[in-house]
Amino acid sequence: MAADSSFKILIVDESPIRAAILEEGLREAGFTAVSHVSEMRSLLARIYAIDPDVILIDLENPSRDVLEQMFQVSRVVRRPIAMFVDQSDSASIQASVDAGVSAYVVDGLRKERIKPVLDLCISRFNAFARLQDELDRTRSALEERKVIDRAKGILMKLKQLTEEEAYVLMRSTAMREKKKIADIAQSIVTAAEVLK
Repeated sequence: MAADSSFKILIVDESPIRAAILEEGLREAGFTAVSHVSEMRSLLARIYAIDPDVILIDLENPSRDVLEQMFQVSRVVRRPIAMFVDQSDSASIQASVDAGVSAYVVDGLRKERIKPVLDLCISRFNAFARLQDELDRTRSALEERKVIDRAKGILMKLKQLTEEEAYVLMRSTAMREKKKIADIAQSIVTAAEVLK
């Protein structure tokens, strides 16, 4: 998905001159819903209030503290974030990637680079979000599998059932109660822990 001209874009930049360059580049690229925050205090609250689709952070010579604050923002705010810095080191780049910054652009902010960087930022963010969803689903399925196995073990021991019979019992109960097998299994495990 490429950057859409109706996107709300937030520029975070303490320098009004650099912010104006960014804003001009965005307007020339067809983006009209552009906001600017120049004050770093209570930045998260302001981001939530604006609720942008994309965040562009422009830092001239970022100190460790400023970078850390920006990385905290990127961890908390689930949005594509492009960070422009004039100079950097490999540790800062690694930290930005770890923090979820979608595009980390070193050395210069030129108007003609803004649109391609935005597109890259959004596509990377979407790819990462898809991977994260997949990972979350896999973790959830694994947790459910563990709970189902524990519940089968409890039923096998308690009712002298085979593994297959225990599973069939849970499945039929789930169907009758219109619930997921994992929910039935969790109830069995919880009940067994209470009755210990």
